[in-house]
Order: sequence, then structure tokens, then C-alpha cells
Amino acid sequence: MGKKHKHGLGEPNEDEDRETLTTNSGEPVPDNQNSKTAGPEGPMLMEDYHYLEKMAQFNREEIPERIVHAKGGGAFGTFTVTNDEISEYTMADLFSEVGKETDVFVRFSTVAGSRGSADTVRDPRGFAVKFYTEEGNWDLVGNNTPVFFVRDPSKFSDFIHTQKEVPGSGLKDPTPQWDFWSLSPESLHQITILFSDRGIPASWRHMNGYSSHTLSLYNEDEERYWVKFHFKTDQGIKNLDPEEAKRLAGENPHYHREDLWTAIEEGNYPTWTLKAQIMPEKEAEEYHINPFDLTRVWPHGDYPPIEVGTLELNKNPNNFFQDVEQSAFSPAHVVPGIGHSPDKMLQGRIPSYDDAHRYRLSTNFENIPVNKPKNTDKNNYHQNGYMRTDGNLGSGPNYEPNSFGGPTEKPSVKQPPLKISGNADRYKAQERIDNYKQPGDLFHKVMTEEQRQHLMDNYAENMKPVDKKIQKRQLVHFYKADPDLGRGVAKRLNIDIKEAIDQELLELDDNEIRNAKRVNDLL
Repeated sequence: MGKKHKHGLGEPNEDEDRETLTTNSGEPVPDNQNSKTAGPEGPMLMEDYHYLEKMAQFNREEIPERIVHAKGGGAFGTFTVTNDEISEYTMADLFSEVGKETDVFVRFSTVAGSRGSADTVRDPRGFAVKFYTEEGNWDLVGNNTPVFFVRDPSKFSDFIHTQKEVPGSGLKDPTPQWDFWSLSPESLHQITILFSDRGIPASWRHMNGYSSHTLSLYNEDEERYWVKFHFKTDQGIKNLDPEEAKRLAGENPHYHREDLWTAIEEGNYPTWTLKAQIMPEKEAEEYHINPFDLTRVWPHGDYPPIEVGTLELNKNPNNFFQDVEQSAFSPAHVVPGIGHSPDKMLQGRIPSYDDAHRYRLSTNFENIPVNKPKNTDKNNYHQNGYMRTDGNLGSGPNYEPNSFGGPTEKPSVKQPPLKISGNADRYKAQERIDNYKQPGDLFHKVMTEEQRQHLMDNYAENMKPVDKKIQKRQLVHFYKADPDLGRGVAKRLNIDIKEAIDQELLELDDNEIRNAKRVNDLL
């Protein structure tokens, strides 16, 4: 088989036998170039069904785009287990032995832009992996950042609105996002990453992927462990300079999509090493941070990542719409040995993703080949609905329990019971919450001096059009994370830091702020 071109059409060959063009019902088409009219120059006739069918199909070519993660690309590949250390924590078959391979499909995306937006904007990148395991599909739905902007799903849709065009003019404006972020200090960790050099990856091949959420593992002994997954790029981290990113956005809005396609076509298959941080269930209650808080990371010194396996992408989609645009991922989709956690954002996303797919792709979206599990155990009593193409249960029973041999439950894959307590209420996050320590450490202890300067430049450049009241409110958060960060951005915005920061906080020593366990309680 010859090499595939980027256009995906193969080699030109007009001499080979051609199949007959037909309507959707199979009727041969006698003329595809000229519509049926009353005379050579007369009006068209309603009986030209082939034209009507073509246009009706064309008018419906585009399905509703995703509200978030609309722009993206993807590829097929393989996950291979390289270390069996994880098998003691989980009964998941895909992790059962070294060398075991599982087919995957991975979709990368930006978060805020529409389907035609540029790849090289400053935005988190979606990193969604569909594992076609022998026990069903496992969707590991994450981003290229280990944290997120909010920790409660009630704030999610409001946050996303701030990333879109403003309602009045339909234009982009940074004011809503900074207004929201300045009123939501839990966002500081994520925006510190977003406005750093890693905010614009050089390609999808040169960025990490994270589950971000805390998930759970459980074994045959009904022992539960909490887990965070990390895909570490084997190509190395590479990022784009903001000016270069702007140039590329104008020249080639599909820059990242083309980069991945070309690399795979040339046999330069990208790989990632999957690692996992494991926390025993009982340690979560006493850990000094909430392990289910999506705005926090688990320090690697406390829970060192262990190697699990290698993800390789080695096959491009055969048809972009069929495989990429119709791909549907959901954190609800787990397999025996892998479960969820009390992470509020995860809990909110479990029902939300599938609901979005049913709206966008129809209730039978998991019959689409890219979403269809490859094991033979897709047996249930769901029936009918748009695009039902799998036999629709045939003449078998459509209810359970039944006496006619229909599928039934498998108790052995049941998850261990989760201990919960407390009154049903709406709780404002309080315990084990510090919105400033980790972003402050990221700025002061992890970033180089050059990276710190880039971060402050990027913050100031984006904040310049924003109302000064909002700027000052955000500067307080920067200062609490690290006084040098607050002062640096204030200087770039020509704001006297004393105008924004309370005198009581200004009187504290810089190290007192950096070393404070609970910066929220300083004032």
C-alpha cells in the first residue's frame, strides 16, 4: 500500500474502473453535472430528486459543534503496558501484564474557540484518550494542564461564557474572563500555567496530558486507591513564542492538526509515557490538601509517579468527519478496576458529557465506529432512537429481568463501597483550601527567571484593556501568591501596588507570605 498524501485521496488515476454514482437509495445517477430544467434555459423541475437529495444532504452536513473543545484533531494508536506495578492496585484488564496492547483513539483540541478557530491560540488543550479495552471503552478525558479554573461544576458554564465572544458586539474581549478570575481566586493556579510559556504548545506532540481529575482504582480484594494519570511527552516540551503563534494563526489555522498528520504519515510516530500517582483511600482524609480539588496537584515528593506504559499514535484517520468530528468522549465511561472519585467537577461532568453527545450526534452515538466498543459485550436493552443501525435488539426481549436469555448483571465487577457522610447542602469550599500556595510555588520555585518575566509580560499584555478596578482586584491575588508577581504585573500596568494591596498585607515580609500555609487567612 502506497504512502498516503495529506489530502488523503491517493494517487491520481483516471483510467481505472470507477464505481457507479447513485442516490442514497441506490438508484444510478445519469447526470451529476446538469440539473433538470424546462428547456435549455428554463426553470428547474421539482422532479430533479438527485439535486434535491444532494442539497438536503449538504444542508445537514454540519452537526452542531461542541460548545467547548470544538476545534481539534486526532489519531489512532496503541497503548502498551511497560510496568506491572500498577496491577496490584487495579483489576483492570488493560493493565494486567507487561506487553499487553490496547487500541486507542486520541483527540486533541483547544477549549474556547469555534470549529474554524486557530490552533495556536493561548488556551488549554484537551487531551482525550479512548481505550478500546476487552471489557469496554475507557475514556480518559483530560487536558494538557494538571489543574482547572474552577473546583465546582456550578461555575463551569459561567466560566466558559467568559471565554466566548461578548453578547453585545459578538467580539472577543478580555474583560469578562478577568472579571470572573478576579472574583474566583481558585482559578489562579490554572491561569499561572495558561499565561506561562506552556500556554501555547509548539504542537500536540510536544505537550503533556493529564487526567487532571482524581480517579479511583480497585482490585479483587476490594481495596480502593485514588489515582492521577499523567501522559509525559517523549518528544520533550516545546512551546511557541506569542508572536510566532500569532503569525502561524494567520498563515495556517490548522497548524497543530497538520503537524500531527504529517508526523504520522512520515512514520515519526509520537509517544507518551503514562505515569500514575497512587494514594491509598484512607490517606485522603488526613492529607493536607483536598485530593479531589481540581485546582490542586499532588506533590510528587508525597506521591511519586510510577511508570505504567507507552502511548503511541501511528495511524491517521481515514475520514476526518467520521473519526474525529464524530468522536465522543465521556468521563462516565470506565471499565472494571477503574472508577470515579468525589471530585465535584468530575461528578458534574459524568452526566453532562453523554448528554452533550446525545444532542450533537443522536442517542445512538456509541454505534458510530470510532465510539463503538471493540469487545462483543455491548449488550443492553436500549432501543430505537435516531440512527439505530445495530439490529435494535432484533426479536429478543427489551426488558430485564426476563426468562429468554437476555444479558444480565455481573456482580464480580462491583466497585467497593465508598464511605460518605454529611448533610445534603450547598457547601462553599473551606477545608484544606489554599488558592495561593501552589501557584506561588510554581512562580517562585519552579519557573526560571526568564519564564517568570514571560508570565508577567503575558499577564499584563492581556489585562491592558481591562477596567482598572478589575486589574487591581486581580493584582491582590497575584500578590498573595507571590509578592514579586504582584509587583511585577502592577509595574507593567503602571499601577502603584499600594493602590491595590491592603496596607496590612503590605506590611508582611515577602517570605511570610510565601511560606504561609493558609494565605487566605493572612488578613
